[in-house]
Amino acid sequence: MKKIILIAFVVLSVVTLLYTLTSEETEVVIIQEENEEIFLPTVEYGIAMDSFMVYKDVIEPNQFLANILLKYHIPYTEIDMLVKMSKDVFDVKKIASGKKYTILCSKDSIGKAQCFIYEPNQTEYVVFDMRDSISIYKGQKEVETKIKHIKGTINSSLYKTLSDKKASPVLAIEMANVYAWTIDFYAIQKGDWFDVLYEEKYVGDQFVGIGKILAANFNHYGKDYYAYRFEQDGITNFFDEKGNSLKRAFLKSPLEFGKLTSGFTMKRFHPVQKINKPHLGTDYAAPTGTPILATGDGVVVESAHKVYNGNYVKIKHNSTYTTQYLHMSKRLAKTGQRVKQGDVIGYVGSTGLATGPHVCYRFWKNGAQTNHLKEETPPAEPVKNEHKERFILLKDSLNKKMNPPTDLVSL
Repeated sequence: MKKIILIAFVVLSVVTLLYTLTSEETEVVIIQEENEEIFLPTVEYGIAMDSFMVYKDVIEPNQFLANILLKYHIPYTEIDMLVKMSKDVFDVKKIASGKKYTILCSKDSIGKAQCFIYEPNQTEYVVFDMRDSISIYKGQKEVETKIKHIKGTINSSLYKTLSDKKASPVLAIEMANVYAWTIDFYAIQKGDWFDVLYEEKYVGDQFVGIGKILAANFNHYGKDYYAYRFEQDGITNFFDEKGNSLKRAFLKSPLEFGKLTSGFTMKRFHPVQKINKPHLGTDYAAPTGTPILATGDGVVVESAHKVYNGNYVKIKHNSTYTTQYLHMSKRLAKTGQRVKQGDVIGYVGSTGLATGPHVCYRFWKNGAQTNHLKEETPPAEPVKNEHKERFILLKDSLNKKMNPPTDLVSL
């Protein structure tokens, strides 16, 4: 009996010892796993950069692909092959000074270039991969979109106000595009104010550009002009608080940007002829070569040169409306040509009876010249009945983000 007890005690001791040892070994393994460092490679342009010597620089003036790659031991024959193979992907003649590039070289004693990456802009890149066989392809950096909200009151100019608010001046161009049919941005004045909800694009922490304007209110001469971005039937337009389209038959100006220097009047002192006479148009001053836009769809009925008008284009839009554009440096539209709203029909100049570069814009309604700034031209299609509920939901959601006045008109 004593033997049996002794044997049982020995067996139990051995089992306990084995369990203790196993537990200690398992514990040690867990501690090692917890302290183990995980290697995460640095990836740029879809390539693991840790495998290469990395050189980053910018294209210098009069620098070409050849004199870049020759420094990294790529022979002329291989460079010539790169140029020929890249034609359908990217024309190397478009490599421009000031643009960023990256060279990935082997880590051996030779340090030969394995990849050349060129960045034509802040979001795109072109990879010339020379590792096993030549491969050339384009890539896109990951772009993050952030929603921004800005308010401001104009004291001198829209650009200055946006600059003071640390916003991109490109936003002024986007706002002008939204309100191209409803507000003449050459006539905005001190005291006008704006409230805009829009997108900004970022690559990492770097700002790369303005995205879409989602909603806005521009208070001009004390009147609110609301704009909401809305899509119906696959087409995106801007609509006011009542669901009416901001897009109209005519743009408010034939230039994207310039300065209104002389309005429509029955009595003006002519700067060249030195007499008082009617000025049946609106003058917009801008640098020579500034594109002049057709303010509406129509057919060119005249494209010619006359002593007083200089180079000019006249467009018949329908049986009611006709427009004319004077003093061009160069005409693009030809007689008989059909043009669309926003098409470039010529460039600002000072031909004819003019003291400086500008376009004199003339507007006829039912055969009589009128002040286009006072005309209420026909709007485009409003929000359709079947989309009104969805539009109201979107409008209410955007209004909460903009914090506008509470007396908006509902549909």
